[in-house]
Amino acid sequence: MAETHTLVPTGDDAHADCRAFNDVLARIGDKWTVMVVGVLSQGPMRYSQILKVIDGISQRMLTLTLKGLERDGLVTRTVYPTNPPRVDYTLTERGQTLTVPLHGLWVWARANKSAIDEARRHFDQGRRSGPLGALLQKLPRAADRAG
Repeated sequence: MAETHTLVPTGDDAHADCRAFNDVLARIGDKWTVMVVGVLSQGPMRYSQILKVIDGISQRMLTLTLKGLERDGLVTRTVYPTNPPRVDYTLTERGQTLTVPLHGLWVWARANKSAIDEARRHFDQGRRSGPLGALLQKLPRAADRAG
């Protein structure tokens, strides 16, 4: 078996464990959740500040992410009675505990980024040089047909 395959425990207990934590893992493993928690680990922030700091997040996705984090008890939303209303977001104690494993993942990603990029290049090159890749290279490209 290839080195990229790992034996995963099977059986009713393993499957039940995975299902029991699936929603939590889906929340904390989400790309935008990781980014929002990382930003809020620096302290309370207003919605507009978070939006500016996180490159590429849409207003809709930020709103959905913050609501999900608030629902899960990881973020507190505080509304101040000013005109216009001021809203701050802060990590709860539980949310702050999430920063430790997320920091570990960030350290791991930084340490392994170049090796992963190299593995991707190697994988993609193998796909292009295989029988299907050779066949695809013989087909006319869309750019060639347009000219």
